[in-house]
Amino acid sequence: MTELTEVLIESDKVFEGRLISVRKDTVRLPNGRTSTREVVVHPGAVAVVPMLEDGRVILVKQYRHAVGKILMEIPAGTLHPDETPEECALRELREEIGYSAGRLEKLTSVYLAPGYSTELIHLFLATDLQPAEGETDEDEFLKPVTLTLDEAIAQITDGEIQDAKTVAALLLVWSKQMSREITSI
Repeated sequence: MTELTEVLIESDKVFEGRLISVRKDTVRLPNGRTSTREVVVHPGAVAVVPMLEDGRVILVKQYRHAVGKILMEIPAGTLHPDETPEECALRELREEIGYSAGRLEKLTSVYLAPGYSTELIHLFLATDLQPAEGETDEDEFLKPVTLTLDEAIAQITDGEIQDAKTVAALLLVWSKQMSREITSI
């Protein structure tokens, strides 16, 4: 739909960090006027719902400096160069909760905040979990928490789980389970 497309006129990198870069783009709007867009460039990430055989899920509590509080999240991490989303998901499971997955199912991919960020997060469900060795990142401090899926959904509803990728992935898994239950009736 070309009547909605913005055309890039100029792009200037204003910040280059370890994880992200920021650029200031000048665009031509569909009505012919120009505007400025500030864009956070991110390499992409994965987030994984690790589900135990009994249906419980493993989340992690982690302090998030940007929001100034501890959040409950599913294991997640940034893609390394030349790493597939599946490889990243398996690596993050080992690093954050000490498990490997016998089965990894892609749920979907979602943009974090497309109004200002390029970050695309690939969401997975991991099952057939087995304990595995993994080395936690030296600047990451996590506390694993195990909940039933219903408890996790209740925490979303109550506003206790506020992390968007976690909300989306858990609701997708819950929806898949509800669909299976309905079709088996």
